[in-house]
Amino acid sequence: MTGRLPLKRITRLAYGDALAADIRVEGEYAVVGSGGASGTHSSRNFRAPGIVIGRKGSYGSIHWIPGGGFAIDTAYYIDETCTSADLRWLYYALQAVDLRGVSQDVGVPGLSRESAYQVLLPVAPPLEEQRRIADFLDVEASRIDSLDAYRSVQLKLLSDRDRAMLDLTFREARSGAPTRLKYLFSVRPRYGVLVPVFTDEGVPFIRVNDLLDLEGRAEGLRNISSELSAQYARSVIQPGDLLMSVVGTLGRAAIAPSSLTGANIARAVCSMRFMPDVEVQLVKAWLGTSSFHEQARLATSTDTAQPTLGMEDLGNFSLTWPSDSQERKNLVREIARTQSLTRSLSEKLERQKEVLAERRQALITAAVTGQIDVSTASGRGIEE
Repeated sequence: MTGRLPLKRITRLAYGDALAADIRVEGEYAVVGSGGASGTHSSRNFRAPGIVIGRKGSYGSIHWIPGGGFAIDTAYYIDETCTSADLRWLYYALQAVDLRGVSQDVGVPGLSRESAYQVLLPVAPPLEEQRRIADFLDVEASRIDSLDAYRSVQLKLLSDRDRAMLDLTFREARSGAPTRLKYLFSVRPRYGVLVPVFTDEGVPFIRVNDLLDLEGRAEGLRNISSELSAQYARSVIQPGDLLMSVVGTLGRAAIAPSSLTGANIARAVCSMRFMPDVEVQLVKAWLGTSSFHEQARLATSTDTAQPTLGMEDLGNFSLTWPSDSQERKNLVREIARTQSLTRSLSEKLERQKEVLAERRQALITAAVTGQIDVSTASGRGIEE
């Protein structure tokens, strides 16, 4: 295995420059920040090719910019003026270390140059060997990236299929009739409250991200004090309430489990409580339809930083609601069966993407540290 040197012995990290949106002039050079390219500009501050590393925001991110570009002040850049190493080799060598794991700037999370300079990179072999390694990784990493892209397409197709299935289910309901959502409520829906001070123990507090895996668990949530919970009584939920995100990402939903009786919800979440004969699971399924999302798009406030759905508008949403209770129960069972299959397939695809990412990382690390001979290896037999 090759030795290691501090990053500062291999390359210099140059600071990007401020570039306000109103002074950009569309041109041939990519404008690059910590999240990657975002638009173009008529001039550049680093040569072609270049490497851009996130400094703020998505700090530690690494972007290859073949045509040169303009790195903004949330990022560092590296071009031929900053290093004597082959830039493609250096791009891969940087991926073999953890830039996110080093000390962050005080206050706002970020990657300080002083901390980055202490990261140990593999010692660069002779330039000709660097180029061979980069050529090898260009081919093999591209193969893995193609497989990963196929898996992403498959996941998107599964999601599209799931929505199309829900659209068809409600559209073809035999006893279905257009119904305002408010006629299914037992009480008016209500927002939660702005995030208060959290405590180590107390009453669970449910935020938008918690809705992803809320059902059936009561651990892993933030808490507020019992006194604050009582003060915010209007945001207290009951088992069976349908909780939904109404700010930012609209329609993310979960049915409140009995284990979270008495919990409070955040301002970006609303609670809907239905009449006893309403199948809440069917309403939750409807939130995944094109009908719901189109109505949400039309009803969403456009004068706020994030889309915000009003409770009055929500109550006036129209859905196709079967009048026959047995048909509703049958639909709930059929939707649950289909969505269970979709989840199973999605989980397998997500796991395959994880394995591909692990394989890619192992391959890059093995190549830049000299664990494999790139002149004879194919890269396809590299194990974890």
